Amino acid sequence: MATIGFALALAVGCGSDPAAPNIDVPAAPQRPGDPAKGYDYLVNGGYITCGVPRDVYDMVYGPADPADSIPGRTGDAAGLPYDFSPAVSAEGVPVVSANCLTCHAGRANGQLVVGLGAADADFTTDPTTLVDEAGQLVTDPTEQAEFARFSDRIHTIAGFTQMATIGVNPADNLTAVLMAHRDPATLAWSDTPLIATPPAQAVPVDVPPWWRMAKKNAMFYTTAGRGDHARIMMAASLLCTDSVAEASTIDAAFVDVRAWIEQLTPPPWPFAVDQGLAARGQQVFVETCARCHGVGDDYPNALVPLSVIGTDPLLAHGASEFATPFVDWFASSFWGQVSALDPQEGYIAPPLDGIWATAPYFHNGSVPTLEAVLDSTKRPKYWVRTSYDSTDFDTTNVGWNYTAITHGQADEPTMLARVKIYDTTLPGYGNHGHTFGDGLSSADRGAVIEYLKTL
Repeated sequence: MATIGFALALAVGCGSDPAAPNIDVPAAPQRPGDPAKGYDYLVNGGYITCGVPRDVYDMVYGPADPADSIPGRTGDAAGLPYDFSPAVSAEGVPVVSANCLTCHAGRANGQLVVGLGAADADFTTDPTTLVDEAGQLVTDPTEQAEFARFSDRIHTIAGFTQMATIGVNPADNLTAVLMAHRDPATLAWSDTPLIATPPAQAVPVDVPPWWRMAKKNAMFYTTAGRGDHARIMMAASLLCTDSVAEASTIDAAFVDVRAWIEQLTPPPWPFAVDQGLAARGQQVFVETCARCHGVGDDYPNALVPLSVIGTDPLLAHGASEFATPFVDWFASSFWGQVSALDPQEGYIAPPLDGIWATAPYFHNGSVPTLEAVLDSTKRPKYWVRTSYDSTDFDTTNVGWNYTAITHGQADEPTMLARVKIYDTTLPGYGNHGHTFGDGLSSADRGAVIEYLKTL
């Protein structure tokens, strides 16, 4: 696994283990951009340049539901839901494809929030089904040729992107399999893999909110994603971008997208706060949590070693795009000119701004509430959300209302019910570790939770 020359932080790890100190993650210079242009490109730009021909999309789906609309959509994007965008393929065919907001927009307290991870996204089904059905309606020969390119890509990735549970995300595996099918120097697509593909079973990831990027020096949980962030942010274009020239055009616009993300702020807690209790909780937080998570504008960007954090290690052991072949591919590619993955065996402690809106918790979304984050004895082995309505929210314990059940996915015969079960016995889905709150009194935990509502 590649390494970066981090300096050891002065503070020891959150568990106060002097043998395993936190590691400081230094900043890298970023290219300046225009936030207004960035938002416009994010919601209206055609950075995924293959998809379903627009006339077929309109025939099947029609205009977007108003609940799926976001401000600022203009032109051909105006009639589409927030998570789809128009583009024109290299052959001149108008197409529609999923965009970044498929994963990076979610609902909190009934409101659609751009930049919030999609905690209710369903990646448990085979994505080829709808694509194949749409393909039967494509009759124009030019459109058929363009659609075949898109369909081939979806069939290539389908076996690597299906998750066991609704809500977790396969993005890291998706990126890895796309790397495997591209020449790193030219970005030309190969129908057969050029390097070994990742394991078919994707490691689960909970999508972090974009507003954390204002403080973070590394983009991903394992401190991967260093150097120029804008170029890494455009990695979704790997699905369709078949040349360095096309990638360079998208990269120039993503400098502005990064600038918009950098000024994004979290949604405020929408309910009442006991300010006296929150003030007490801030004191406990500073004593117990701040050396890893920071407080206010003082954020340490600290990698916490696995021996200290103790959370599920699968991702940090080099899974998906963080395995050595893909780290090396990245380094030798267009992306590696200004950026680096450089994962480490640990997890970076995130800033906690807007944490109330980001349930479930941990890097794999295995813990439904903040109460259970701070008290490991409260974590359910098997659990299901009581609904996927974002207003179905536990305002006391902060997180999703859920039901603990007595069986895992292997003992659930019905597929529709099975994928709703978060089963912490599955590889990568564990909810152990991060026991730093276990020593707090119940009153102190409640105070910390009240303080976290104010961030």
